Amino acid sequence: MDINKSRELFERAQKTIPGGVNSPVRAFRSVGGTPLFINRAKGSYLYDADGNKYIDYIASWGPMILGHAHDQVINAIRERALYSTSYGAPTELEIEMAELIIGMVPHVDLIRMVNSGTEACMSAVRLARGFTGRNKILKFEGHYHGHADVFLVKAGSGMATLQIQTVPGITAGVSQDTLTAPFNNFPAVEEITKKYSGEIAAIIVEPVAGNMGCVLPEKGFLESLRTLCDKENIVLIFDEVMTGFRLAPGGAQEKLGIRADLVTYGKVIGGGLPVGAFGGRREIMEHIAPLGKVYQAGTLSGNPLAMIAGITTLKILKENPSIYSELEKKTNYLHKGLHEVFSKKNIPFVINSVGSMISLHFTKHPVKDFESSAAADIQQFNHFFHSMLEQGIYLPPSAFESWFLNNALSFRDLDETIDAAAQA
Repeated sequence: MDINKSRELFERAQKTIPGGVNSPVRAFRSVGGTPLFINRAKGSYLYDADGNKYIDYIASWGPMILGHAHDQVINAIRERALYSTSYGAPTELEIEMAELIIGMVPHVDLIRMVNSGTEACMSAVRLARGFTGRNKILKFEGHYHGHADVFLVKAGSGMATLQIQTVPGITAGVSQDTLTAPFNNFPAVEEITKKYSGEIAAIIVEPVAGNMGCVLPEKGFLESLRTLCDKENIVLIFDEVMTGFRLAPGGAQEKLGIRADLVTYGKVIGGGLPVGAFGGRREIMEHIAPLGKVYQAGTLSGNPLAMIAGITTLKILKENPSIYSELEKKTNYLHKGLHEVFSKKNIPFVINSVGSMISLHFTKHPVKDFESSAAADIQQFNHFFHSMLEQGIYLPPSAFESWFLNNALSFRDLDETIDAAAQA
């Protein structure tokens, strides 16, 4: 496969951009080799700068649930852009987006738009602190909630990929206020909350982890968190930047039947444009300025192009709920096919999947937390990644990232992917 143009672009990029990329995992440092520079995408396919075609299992890390360059979404953006790209003032689109989200998601009374998932999670934690008058938060090892200081303690995603254990620039005070526990280990959470009784403002969790591979909550774990938070007056925050509107119209709250106090969103709600949001119970959300004293603001929050792209995407999902069953059917088909392929090879493996999220781990032990995810054979994954890439299958360039299916994927695409895995 010829990737000379990508090599040239990467060499050029490194002269003006740190590491040649604007988000670390894109650099291929974990898997090795040269990152591909993408020129265009349509449906389930990516096309790089050299004209090579790939079946895409990243979906822009989640947002492109309908597939790339969906005609309705692109037309809506094009039409709205004629009215200008930003006003710095309220628009009716923001109201429509808020009404749409609240109408689809359980347990959300008010919603605030922001510009990224990081900003949404950062703001939700600040709000929880302002609401409770407490400083400490509890997060889970391997869960990634963006690159705000408070979250870069035992985080997953790019930090795990790059094997960064501690981050320069994070103060001791911030680290001391961030408590961590293993995912799916409720006794550890109980022990921590007992030790810091009355000091914890929030527990923030990915209800389905996507930053150490796709890792599901064990039965009763989230329910136990909910009960504990009620007992200790702790705000339970679901980070649904990945799972929101991807696992179900109402996200993980609907899919898993668990009520969160605050929820953060991103990715799908922007239809591929930069966006984020946080929302939840009215009594908490009313502490956000201008109603309350917890300050949060953003020049481009509620940007009209992001709003129209998100509204169009959510309306399609709301009006066509069968998309979710179609995606789940495709994920199950891929899961089964990959399982059959690797069962014939003399390689230990684990496949985790839920909804339209799936991940492959080369290990003989169940992957249920960051420790078990990190114990998998990374070199085996790297070999697999490059073999698949050579065959035109574009997977996340990290063993610590979930794959995301989009509904433009055909069963022919899935069969090609399974056949490629057999050759890998």
